[in-house]
Amino acid sequence: MRKLFVIGIGTGNPEHLSMQAIAALNRTDVIFIPTKGEEKSALAAIRTTICERYISRPYELVEYPISARNEAIGDYTQRVLDWHDLIAQSYIEMFAKAPEDAIGALLVWGDPGLYDSTLRILESVKAKSDLAFTIEVIPGITAIAALTAAFTIPLNTIGNPVTITTGRKLAAGWPEGSDTVVVMLDGNKTYASIDPTGLHIYWAAYAGMGDQLLIEGPLLDVRDQISAARDAARARHGWIMDIYLLRRT
Repeated sequence: MRKLFVIGIGTGNPEHLSMQAIAALNRTDVIFIPTKGEEKSALAAIRTTICERYISRPYELVEYPISARNEAIGDYTQRVLDWHDLIAQSYIEMFAKAPEDAIGALLVWGDPGLYDSTLRILESVKAKSDLAFTIEVIPGITAIAALTAAFTIPLNTIGNPVTITTGRKLAAGWPEGSDTVVVMLDGNKTYASIDPTGLHIYWAAYAGMGDQLLIEGPLLDVRDQISAARDAARARHGWIMDIYLLRRT
């Protein structure tokens, strides 16, 4: 494989793809699709639909499993690094089987540069193997952009910074100096356990998709409603992808 596109595909709506992304797909010979677990299967189906809709030349789909993280490892950072090593090894084995003159592509949810580890893992692939390929990144619409568009709100207040963080970090305390916090990767419903005083929440699940759910209001008033909606959606679909913005009023 001589080149790999890392293509941001937005948050699940095929119309999120840019003209640049579509052009890259139509230069690609091999599309690599992750397919393990109920959530991965659903996202794999969306990736496959995107390929069928936009690619007008012959191409090959190569499916590969994603190993589960070892949650028994106590240190979070080490747990993630070990998981990335497993994925990197899968990439090495998979890329090595591609024709030498092929162009490959990984379709990344949202944007490859925001809370996604694909680029870090590819650095590891190059460091741990003798595979020689170039990487080109095609940016995509982020879940943050889909969230603010859905609620027709600006991301920031005038002249003030925005903090983008995770539920795990928010649980440790409100980021100093920010009146707006965007929270991603929050499987523990951190919004329900922090002090709600003076906070307004904009919450979205499946942002930008047909099943999009939106709830907003004073955090104290709507946090239980969000939790109920989140639990019901997860039970219905078998997986959940949500994001929220908290703003001091």
